[in-house]
Amino acid sequence: MIVLTRVDHRLLHGQVAVSWTSHLSTDCILIANDNVANDNTEKTIMKLAKPTGVKLVIKTIADSIKAINSGVTDKYKLFIVVKSIDDVYKLAEAVPAIKEINLGGTQAADGKESLSSAVFVTSDERQELDKLVANGVQVYCQQVPTEKKKIFG
Repeated sequence: MIVLTRVDHRLLHGQVAVSWTSHLSTDCILIANDNVANDNTEKTIMKLAKPTGVKLVIKTIADSIKAINSGVTDKYKLFIVVKSIDDVYKLAEAVPAIKEINLGGTQAADGKESLSSAVFVTSDERQELDKLVANGVQVYCQQVPTEKKKIFG
């Protein structure tokens, strides 16, 4: 069962490893990212940040879609973390079980619109989020569990 799907450009770090994992009572974190899945150094860094007692799985976006849709992840309280809005868009479009997306943090850059103090999007990313909302996915900004959700759309 998917307990949360989160976009965070830092992937697995203190906020995710401690605050969100304990708040969600998750027993498995899935890092869905093509670069990390194919980079042994990045994988090692993610494993070092893993909370004790929580399974960590690192897969490409395509392999994540296959695993979730196959039902192999159903036995876990699954917390999915992706690096970008483009990644979460691909994932949510292919995985009907994703009904909610937490925007936790994306990098600021010239030409990006601010959705919150930590979430910045390009016009293309905004269109992807609009499509997800139109398809019934709840999208919201929330850095930490104690913060009020800011609903997108």
